[in-house]
Amino acid sequence: MEHQELAAWLRLLLTPGIGNSHGRKLLAAFGLPESVFEQPLAELTRVVGPALALALLDAPPELTVLLDTTRDWLDAESQMRRILTLGDPLYPQSLLQTEDPPLLLYAMGRSQVWECNLLNDSAHACLAVVGSRNPSPQGTVNARNFSQTLAEAGLTIVSGLALGVDGAAHEGALAGAPAEGLATIAVVGTGLDRVYPRQHRELAQRIAQRGVLLSEFALGTAPVSANFPRRNRIISGLSRGTLVVEAALQSGSLITAGMAIEQGREVFAIPGSIHAPQSRGCHALIKQGAKLVERAQDVLEELQWAGATKAPSGTQVPLALQPDVDPDGEAESPPESALIEALGYNPTGLDALQARTGLPTAHLLAQLMALQLQGQVARLPGGLYQRLSQG
Repeated sequence: MEHQELAAWLRLLLTPGIGNSHGRKLLAAFGLPESVFEQPLAELTRVVGPALALALLDAPPELTVLLDTTRDWLDAESQMRRILTLGDPLYPQSLLQTEDPPLLLYAMGRSQVWECNLLNDSAHACLAVVGSRNPSPQGTVNARNFSQTLAEAGLTIVSGLALGVDGAAHEGALAGAPAEGLATIAVVGTGLDRVYPRQHRELAQRIAQRGVLLSEFALGTAPVSANFPRRNRIISGLSRGTLVVEAALQSGSLITAGMAIEQGREVFAIPGSIHAPQSRGCHALIKQGAKLVERAQDVLEELQWAGATKAPSGTQVPLALQPDVDPDGEAESPPESALIEALGYNPTGLDALQARTGLPTAHLLAQLMALQLQGQVARLPGGLYQRLSQG
């Protein structure tokens, strides 16, 4: 992108009061942003009213600094970086079909994405996988395993790089996607010169190598809470459907699912225990018509995806909780709270618990007995154990 063209796009977005809606009106009336700023006050007033027309006449004071920062970012050689505007052939066509597409997207990712225009390749259709920032161990496993199986079938997994389900979804996609494919897309709520949360810095680097990071926010934008619900419309808008793994009733994942419904996209939800707070959002979605899914194959079949017949069923792999080891080399039981978390809310057998915790049978049985005496765990027929609701 030429210097003057980039300057005009950034100026349009920086002008106070000119958001996506007014920006699209101006572009529809006058063409490219450079043409917008060549218009007389009367013409601008006709489109956006007198107050915004006056604001367009003066370049924002922060424009020069942002323009220099953006040019330096684009020229960096560490990853392939681009700015995608509404008229760019690489701009995701699925976003153009939504009600509120961003005027401009900052993008960073592998070179094949741009060389082959994978963002608009139907062979690399996207599926959003979202959920709780504080999932249960089983929720983390589900997010990773579903994403891995779906990626193996050829779908690109889209999520928000947040802690919890988002991170597990990206990890699963990176593990399952073929080397030549577009593994995963992370849509973030900050500028792309920042990584939030910091714990995902290394994950973001791996996504840039095998997928794409996207943001509509200018470089330097800090993690502001209002930005994350806005980025959710991009997550759902890029995708043919949205899979909610775990979500409380007050959850950003439900915002994403709601936007998917408004955009005419499919919504899927994984059910859970009626006692688990993280399951209530999924159950609410199912009541409202979301597709209940128990395995990745259910998603593929509902989407009528070509990879459905060859995709593996994806057995769920337990999350290991490594036991502590004392100086004499004896394994010690993890804290009771760790065992409670490993148990989750669903009836679970001794073998599964042993695989999740890594504890010897004698230690595990002793810990379970203590929890039963405390009224926190019940033993069910068939050798199953279940966590009891505390309220």
